[in-house]
Amino acid sequence: MNLVVLPGDGIGPEIAAATLRVLETVTRALSLDLTFDVRPIGLASLSSAGTTLPSAVLEACRQADGIVLGPVSTADYPPRDEGGINVSAELRIQLDLFANVRPSRTREGLAHWGRTPMDLVIVRENTEGFYADRNMHRGSGELMPTPELALSIRKISAPASARIARAAFELAATRRRHVTAVHKSNVLAVTEGLFLREVRAVANDHPDVTYDEQLVDSMAALLVRDAARFDVVVTTNMFGDILSDEAAELSGSLGLAASINFGERHCMAQAQHGSAPDIQGQDKANPISLIVSAAMLLDWLGRRHHDEKLTAAARVIETSVDAALRKPSTRTIDLGGALGTGAFTSELCGDIGRRGEGGYNGARD
Repeated sequence: MNLVVLPGDGIGPEIAAATLRVLETVTRALSLDLTFDVRPIGLASLSSAGTTLPSAVLEACRQADGIVLGPVSTADYPPRDEGGINVSAELRIQLDLFANVRPSRTREGLAHWGRTPMDLVIVRENTEGFYADRNMHRGSGELMPTPELALSIRKISAPASARIARAAFELAATRRRHVTAVHKSNVLAVTEGLFLREVRAVANDHPDVTYDEQLVDSMAALLVRDAARFDVVVTTNMFGDILSDEAAELSGSLGLAASINFGERHCMAQAQHGSAPDIQGQDKANPISLIVSAAMLLDWLGRRHHDEKLTAAARVIETSVDAALRKPSTRTIDLGGALGTGAFTSELCGDIGRRGEGGYNGARD
């Protein structure tokens, strides 16, 4: 299998390099059939190719088995007609990566900020909503008829709502069998009503999964007060974007937050945080978010292709990350440790290598 690695901007190249080291280490340790194709995007390709997403890179992503995308500095890009394509959004649109899956869980030995521990997953619709670059066939979803008036169009469709609901219920069936739909139907009765109609229909097809609903504002409060009550949360694009960042920070740090975007044929691992240009090149970046996102990608590929070695590799990476986070001496600077990006990655790769010494069977233990 071939994975395309897109380093991105800011700290992206540093954490992408760390993630690639981890993937190469677990590939050797478990004798995986993985190859890697590193392609420049973002500001690097803008200067060399005149665009932040060259067509050859997009085609390589179409042909790849999976994609690893580093953070991108979209705010620093020129307009689209000058080559400034939002790489993350464009890949989601072009590859129809309709599901953004973001788990948040507390980890042994690491402080968290909510009142209760958590182990939940937010499943976010990825292709429409209030996002101006992905809800119109032509043009933008934001309009400015006069200098004093700005409008934003929100698109919610039945097919997109139904398929994200199916993804959430299918995931819940592998976990604690509980889905919570988050909405704001008390003020957005038409669009949120359509979303809930489709989610409820899918819920009726899964009587073995508990189903309930929460208003988005109460959900934001409940994540702080009692996150332990939630298992799988399904919601629309913008609500999911905001709530997943809240949940990640409450669980310990946004720097630990995993994320994949998947569709019927493609899957892309992506760090949940931004490009942090203020610490670029200083060996301070925590690479865990992209590393555990890559582990999620391996797990997705393993399940899709019925390849237990890939799912075992994902478990090895997650187990090694948990082990590193238990002790301050093996944590990164942002988590109260003393390790920089490179030293943490070396520590993690060493642990992965040791866990893989017993081969595939040892990785199952």
